Amino acid sequence: MASTSAPSIYLQGNARKTSFPSSSSTRQFRTTLTFSFPPPLTKVIYVNSSSTAKYNEVIVDEEMDRIRRLQNGSDVRGVALEGEKGRTVDLTPPAVEAISESFGEWVINGLEKGRESVEEVRVSLGKDPRISGASLSAAVFAGLSRAGCLVFDMGLATTPACFMSTMLPPFAYDASIMMTASHLPYTRNGLKFFTRKGGLTSPEVEEICDKAALKYANRLTKVSTMLNCTLTRVDFMSTYAKHLRDIIKERVNHPLHYDTPLKGFQIIVNAGNGSGGFFTWDVLDKLGADTFGSLHLNPDGMFPNHIPNPEDKIAMALTRAAVLENSADLGIVFDTDVDRSGVVDNKGNPINGDKLIALMSAIVLREHPGTTIVTDARTSMALTKFITTRSGHHCLYRVGYRNVIDKGVHLNKDGIETHLMMETSGHGALKENYFLDDGAYMVVKIIIEMVRMKLAGLDEGIGSLIKDLEEPMESVELRMNVICEPRHAKAKAVEAIEKFRSYIEEGRLKGWELDACGDCWVSEGCLVDSNDTPAAIDAHMYRIKVSDEEHGEHGWFHLRQSIHNPNIAVNMQSQVPGGCQSMTRAFRDKFLKTSGMDGILDVNQIEKFANSGRVDV
Repeated sequence: MASTSAPSIYLQGNARKTSFPSSSSTRQFRTTLTFSFPPPLTKVIYVNSSSTAKYNEVIVDEEMDRIRRLQNGSDVRGVALEGEKGRTVDLTPPAVEAISESFGEWVINGLEKGRESVEEVRVSLGKDPRISGASLSAAVFAGLSRAGCLVFDMGLATTPACFMSTMLPPFAYDASIMMTASHLPYTRNGLKFFTRKGGLTSPEVEEICDKAALKYANRLTKVSTMLNCTLTRVDFMSTYAKHLRDIIKERVNHPLHYDTPLKGFQIIVNAGNGSGGFFTWDVLDKLGADTFGSLHLNPDGMFPNHIPNPEDKIAMALTRAAVLENSADLGIVFDTDVDRSGVVDNKGNPINGDKLIALMSAIVLREHPGTTIVTDARTSMALTKFITTRSGHHCLYRVGYRNVIDKGVHLNKDGIETHLMMETSGHGALKENYFLDDGAYMVVKIIIEMVRMKLAGLDEGIGSLIKDLEEPMESVELRMNVICEPRHAKAKAVEAIEKFRSYIEEGRLKGWELDACGDCWVSEGCLVDSNDTPAAIDAHMYRIKVSDEEHGEHGWFHLRQSIHNPNIAVNMQSQVPGGCQSMTRAFRDKFLKTSGMDGILDVNQIEKFANSGRVDV
């Protein structure tokens, strides 16, 4: 097997940096992977075991449910390592192998429908630095090989890079898998799936998991023992980084130094010990930027410094401090797999959530006046005002980054120009970039705008683009756990949320009304598509407009079924003092108690906030 020299480590200020071998050309390695896993202890029921023809008819509901519960919207996620109180390991190598095999078969079947013959279906795998990645990668390789795919190992990568590996030559794989659990603890891991059409939808992942559940339940050992798997190792990240550098150079088109357009700018990167360190040395450094003071660049699957998450207060605070200490022009925070990002401006102001959406809206609306911008339905009334005063259109839609992105795709197909789709979590996609939620590409857009402003003689920094964005007076998030066995939690949550909808429609909560977005064919609480091709609903949720006689429409209330956990999330915002507490009391007294839903939901947080007006009591 060919090998490369070991990475070198060096320190620069607060930055710990790993210098990986890099080349603009692909370097391939071939190896034969042989591995085995011990069979898990499990209850197996045989049907007519005397006949081998009946072997595939073996169905164990409990075993199958274990696989189905790993579906997390359009992803697969689970516990890969011991260490979480109250959680057992469920994302095992046998489970991952079954899911990967089913994905490989799904890809092959899809290609066969599009052309007469399929030869050498090629699938790549990238992963973040989690310590469970090695054993689970072996399971992915085995599953894809069993399905008949050729396997390409990208090693440490980002989620956007995995999709781009299906697009950029000379790679252009048929499909790709990213192994990551985003910002979740080191004990978790998961899978994200891509074809050249983009990320898979929730129904597609559900179909794959259903087929994987049958495979898993019907296998005696649940594993491919001593399976020989031939794979090819490739360096795609160098090509992806060059792709990003070229975009910056071409669009800035610097009049003095074209190849180093970031010369004179200091940019701090906080990679959170995830996969985002490449952006520092393979993008920014090579474009002339000063990245002294960058944080947590070295990949570490234990994430020892903080959660790699642009919504994390510690991550943003550390980045803000580094920006101010170094008088930097910009700070960048990536999540683990770099499909999300947040920034800090030159004055130390954190820009994430609604502020990041507003910043991207300001940039996109300059390029595409009048475009529609899709967000999840937890964004503020002030953001809508910010977008519409710049002649944009704001479409409020279902929570879930895949839902938001797919809505933008569908609107464009229906003739409604939609260039930006963003969720408050930091997932953001652009029409110009394959509708891909790419945290690095989002930052590239912001950097280009920052340089353009500087060249135009504007020294205020990118934060000046959102100086007129108003803040909501109050913003609260509460949770209600579903009191039942995990397998029944989804159905119970849906029951409660649909009961809430019926109460609103019947007028039982005065001044509460299902929100709608007529321009984008979204109705019934920003959930239901009212056009001819409505998207399937993967989780139930409703946004409610709240009004009273004194203040008129002063806020909103959003109830949604969590995709990740057996609970219901409650979000609300108000423009009047005490508005959120008032809404919580009405929700408790006129819905939860009256409907009896307080019997199947843990309403402890609701009670505390309704009584005290504080979340942390």
